[in-house]
Amino acid sequence: MTTAAQVPARRDLPQAPLLVAARGGTPSRTPVWFMRQAGRSLPEYRKVREGIPMLRSCFMPELVCEITMQPVRRHGVDAAILFSDIVVPLAAAGVDLDIVPGTGPVVANPVRSIHDVEKLPSLAAEQVQPVAEAIGLLTKELGETPLIGFAGAPFTLASYLIEGGPSRNHERTKALMHSEPATWHALLGHLADMALDFLTVQVNAGVDAVQLFDSWAGALSERDYREFVLPHSAKVFAGLAETGIPRTHFGVGTGELLVAMREAGNDVVGVDWRVPLDEAVRRLTSVRPDLPAPVVQGNLDPAVLFSGEDVLAREINRIGAEGRAAAGHIFNLGHGVLPETDPGKITRAVELVHELRP
Repeated sequence: MTTAAQVPARRDLPQAPLLVAARGGTPSRTPVWFMRQAGRSLPEYRKVREGIPMLRSCFMPELVCEITMQPVRRHGVDAAILFSDIVVPLAAAGVDLDIVPGTGPVVANPVRSIHDVEKLPSLAAEQVQPVAEAIGLLTKELGETPLIGFAGAPFTLASYLIEGGPSRNHERTKALMHSEPATWHALLGHLADMALDFLTVQVNAGVDAVQLFDSWAGALSERDYREFVLPHSAKVFAGLAETGIPRTHFGVGTGELLVAMREAGNDVVGVDWRVPLDEAVRRLTSVRPDLPAPVVQGNLDPAVLFSGEDVLAREINRIGAEGRAAAGHIFNLGHGVLPETDPGKITRAVELVHELRP
C-alpha cells in the first residue's frame, strides 16, 4: 500500500483555527468541533439516512459528503469529521459483522485463538476507495474548513472482535490478553496495520488531521495499557509521522492513562469530561517535562447540552479558562453528542466558544 508520506499536495489552510491550535500556535479564535456532530441529533441526518443501513451508508460517497457537511452548515464548527465508523475497515476487508441499531457492532465469528487471528483478512486500499472518493468530494465543498479523518485504535477494535460486540466488562478481551499474550500481540499488530492502512488512504485522499479513537481503553490499568496496547497504538502514529498533519488520541475514562496515551506519539491529547483540562495538563507536564507543552482537546460533558443557557455558558467559560493552561486547546465534548440533544444548543455552544479568548 502507498505510504502516508507519499501524499500529494493537499489544501493549504495556514490560518484554520483548529490546525493552528493543534500545532501549539495561537489561533484567531478557540476552535470547536464535536464528536458525533454528524449524526442522530440532526433531523436532516435522519432524513437522508432513512432506510439505509449504517455500514452501507459509509460506502456511499455522495451520502458521506452530505452527512459530513451537515453540522458544518448548521453549527459553523471549525472542522468537519468524516462520516464513517471505526469498524468500516474491518467490514471492508471482509470480516463478517454488522452495526445493529441500538446495540452497535456485532461480529458473527468472534476471535478467540491464534487460528482466528491468522484467518483475519488484511485491508487493501481499493476496498475503501468509496471513502477516498467521499474525501475528494468534501475537500471541494469545505472551503477553508479542515476535514478530520479517523480510525479505531487496535485495542478497541480487538475488544469488538473478541467479545463479538459491545461489552461492559471486556472479560473475554482481558482474559485473552493475559492468558495468551502471543495471540494478543499478533491480533493487535494486525489491527494496527489495518488502522494505519485505513488512515493512510484518508491522508492520501486529503484529510487535514486525524484522530485515533481508543474508546474502551479506559477499562485498562496503566500497567496493562503500557504492556499490551501502547506499542500497537504507537505503531499507528509512527506510520503517520512524516505526513506532518495533526494526530489526536482519544479515549473515554482514560484520565489515568493520559501520560501513557500521549507517549504513543500523538500531537493532541483528547480528554473526557472527568478530568479538568488544567489538571490534565499538570499530569502530562509533571510526569514528562522533557516533552513539549501539551495540546489538549475537550471536554464539555455532553449532558450539559441539555441544560439552560446560563449553565452552558458557565461551563464553556470554565473549560475555556482551564484550556489556556495548555499550549493549544481545541474545544470539544468529553465524548460524543447524545442522540436527543437539541441541535439549537449545539449551535449556541459553538457561538459561546467563539466568544472565548483563545
